[in-house]
Amino acid sequence: MKNLTKRMTVSLFCLLAGGAAAHAQVVTIATGAQGSLAYNSGQAVAKVANDVGITARTQPLVGYLPLINNGEVDFGFSNGVEVEYAAAGTGNYDRTHPELRLVGTMFPLTTGLMAPCDLGLKTIADVKAKASELRIASEYTSSTIIPFYIAGGLANGGLTYDDFQKVPVASFVAGIDALGDGLVDIALVSLNAGAGQQAAVKLQSRGGLCYISQDASEEGLAAFKEYLPAGELVTLPQNENVNGLQNSDAIIMDIPG
Repeated sequence: MKNLTKRMTVSLFCLLAGGAAAHAQVVTIATGAQGSLAYNSGQAVAKVANDVGITARTQPLVGYLPLINNGEVDFGFSNGVEVEYAAAGTGNYDRTHPELRLVGTMFPLTTGLMAPCDLGLKTIADVKAKASELRIASEYTSSTIIPFYIAGGLANGGLTYDDFQKVPVASFVAGIDALGDGLVDIALVSLNAGAGQQAAVKLQSRGGLCYISQDASEEGLAAFKEYLPAGELVTLPQNENVNGLQNSDAIIMDIPG
């Protein structure tokens, strides 16, 4: 946490460098919904700013990149993939936002596809073999970037959403909850996410949750980057203390955030 705070402090000064006017006005920092990683990060950065004499206020919002583009909000937290989509008017954005600037990386967002361990879905190739039988969290109506993460993970194995039984969910956390409640077989779960740990507890009788390893070949990485050009694939070692890595190593997604 100490190192994270230091990185936040450095990033904050990068954000406000040359902004003498920032001392004369309130700086608004858009965040995600209360309880989200973006919300907690915004609160931490605002505290650091206020401690050094910069008046900063957080504002929980949904879909706030257009507000930053229009100058209605000063700063905000987003992942590199979504900023790229918003700037270019691709992905989950239907118009360009040319005034956006990505000014620094706070931390990597390590995430991946998870399934109950008893399904034996160790790799994306295993998923491809059983896709038509599997239920997958879809739509994510309040967090429209999430389906693109999942689509990138599926494309890595030569799959699309249409290969599965799609189960609509409202949000990232709702998708994880559906996984824990047995309503879906696959959902996106960030490394060490609290909701993911709770879902794993619910699934103890099924061995908990396991990450599905992506295909690290050149072809697999290229297919992944068609959806997530700013993302990378990283190998995490087996760790009995980390949800999803108890049984084996896993290759999952790493997105700059």
